[in-house]
Amino acid sequence: MRTVRDLPVEGARVLVRADLNVPLDGTRIADDSRIRAALPTIRYLRERSADVVVCSHLGRPKGEPDPALSLRPVAARLSELLGEPVAFGDEEGPLRLLENLRFDPRETKNDPEMAAELAALADVYVNDAFGAAHRAHASTEGVAHHIPAYAGLLLEKEVTELSRVVESPTRPLVVVLGGAKVSDKVGVIDRFLEVADRILIGGAMCFGFFKAQGIETGNSLVEGVELAGEALERAKQSDCELMLPVDLVLGREFSAGTERKESDGVEVPEGWMGLDVGPRSAERYAEAIASAGTVLWNGPMGAFEMEPFAAGTRRVAEAVAAAPGTTVVGGGDSVAALNQFGLDDEVDWVSTGGGASLELLEGKKLPGVEALLDAEEETANA
Repeated sequence: MRTVRDLPVEGARVLVRADLNVPLDGTRIADDSRIRAALPTIRYLRERSADVVVCSHLGRPKGEPDPALSLRPVAARLSELLGEPVAFGDEEGPLRLLENLRFDPRETKNDPEMAAELAALADVYVNDAFGAAHRAHASTEGVAHHIPAYAGLLLEKEVTELSRVVESPTRPLVVVLGGAKVSDKVGVIDRFLEVADRILIGGAMCFGFFKAQGIETGNSLVEGVELAGEALERAKQSDCELMLPVDLVLGREFSAGTERKESDGVEVPEGWMGLDVGPRSAERYAEAIASAGTVLWNGPMGAFEMEPFAAGTRRVAEAVAAAPGTTVVGGGDSVAALNQFGLDDEVDWVSTGGGASLELLEGKKLPGVEALLDAEEETANA
């Protein structure tokens, strides 16, 4: 992909699609990680005297203005971090942030007119929104066909780091997958059964695998039983070892104050639910991570947001942080766990893309990335 480094920047007007979809507490930004991730590309352009128009979505406003989802607080924070004024909305200035793109229903429909209107704001387009690259929207795909298009520094790094895990990992490659739904991760499981050395399964998704084997799961969250069964069959034909928990931490209900007990096996009695992997499972997983040349972690091991059920995720997070090999973490909950345990600076790459990272790892083409490649080819053939 062509990146901003290939762009003759001096005096250019540049439209930058960033991912500024931050969590808000009223008008207060609860976590500015995504704003900080966008800074290198914006700084690169501003230091080279480019006029920059930044655009992004925030939340899901259903195609109409919603004051609770305005990007105005983001403009203020962006100004603080960059140390220069950021014009907002229709205001003029050498650095400007547009209002929430999804206030216009044409954005998510990839409307050609909206794409053309965005393109008219600039001479060139830079996509730095990896977290939205799996969406074919006007600002992520359509605009790239109207003006010269380039990848931002963050998008380039995301594609490079995640692609390396699949295509050229240092071995052994250990993939740690958690979260709630087998259906969300089955594509990634299938891909890594072909390329990984070990896949470690945790979180509520393990109960789909247990149920597929006829193991009692009590009141645990169970989803994707058929998909899990099919994955188990494929694993038997694979050189990759698919590891499941060997013990669990149970609760009566999904609550921090609920009755809690550790189960030596993985059978869950009626009236109980599995809310974390047990200590023996956590140690087995930590040992596998410690011996890895490359680790990919996506999804927590349990309900880590509740302290009585945080130990499994904490142990895995500590193991990933201490691993001597290359470590890559993706998915909002995994990143939140790293932050919660103060380990976010201890891994090699923390991906900003949830759905986008999963789709890239599965081997799917991302519309936002493909549009940049198409634009480069169109320029070469012109």
